[in-house]
Amino acid sequence: MTAPLYAANDPASGRSARQGTTTLTPDDVGQYLDGVTAFLGGTANVIVQLSLRPVGRGVLESTVDSGKVMLHPIKRLRTTLSYIAVAMLGTEDERVAYREAVNVSHRPVRSRPDSPVKYNAFDPTLQLWVAACLYWGIDDLYTRMHGPMSADLADDYYQYCARLGTTLQMRQEMWPADRAAFQQYWDENLALRSIEPALRDYFNDLIDLKMMPRPIQFTFARLQRFTVTGLLPQHLRDEMRLTWTDNDQRRFDRMMRGIAAVTNRMPKQARMFPLNAYLFDLRRRMRLGKPLV
Repeated sequence: MTAPLYAANDPASGRSARQGTTTLTPDDVGQYLDGVTAFLGGTANVIVQLSLRPVGRGVLESTVDSGKVMLHPIKRLRTTLSYIAVAMLGTEDERVAYREAVNVSHRPVRSRPDSPVKYNAFDPTLQLWVAACLYWGIDDLYTRMHGPMSADLADDYYQYCARLGTTLQMRQEMWPADRAAFQQYWDENLALRSIEPALRDYFNDLIDLKMMPRPIQFTFARLQRFTVTGLLPQHLRDEMRLTWTDNDQRRFDRMMRGIAAVTNRMPKQARMFPLNAYLFDLRRRMRLGKPLV
């Protein structure tokens, strides 16, 4: 693994440097981002995020049709990956601009009197869970493909990933203090997650690519189901009623090694695609005064 370049302080990360510590810059982080993982892990990560019932209900009951993946899958992909790209690679000004754009979409997303649970898209505790899921997914796929980071790099990378929440309303102090604290938060909260029938139906439609044209469904849905099942934590597999065997695990591990063998030989910019492309598009939209979301 190539040693990263470090900066003494990165104001955009929301973390001030302390004696004996350093902070990754967006340029540094790019070398540890595999764009292909956005396609490999996206649906599984959504399932984990929405297994927190207020988050799931917020999506199921949303009246913002322009943001619904079942109605506008390409736009939803763009806005989701643009968020990850700007949170991980963007400047402070870009993060602020995207926060303001997302806030407009989030304002109507709040529970109604007849909702089974209370929720509000601006709730920082819900955003903490979503950010934790994104970090978990990035770290999980990186480890599967490349092996674990060194301890020092993993600590610095973890702190940097607070941006996945602080780019919206999650406060920096809400991010668990270190990786050990995160693991405790993750284990305790993941164990409480469940999937209600309405969400299970929604997830199955996502997995089977029901929002896409039939040729895409026919070509990719089976692979998508295999990949999603392989990436889900076991108890959420059970909640989804998905089966997974030792032979499936061996096939999945071989697939991940094969993908890693290809991506490891790519130049940085090719390996980052499509995240770098979405960040370029975001900057173009800002320059031209076009909507960001």
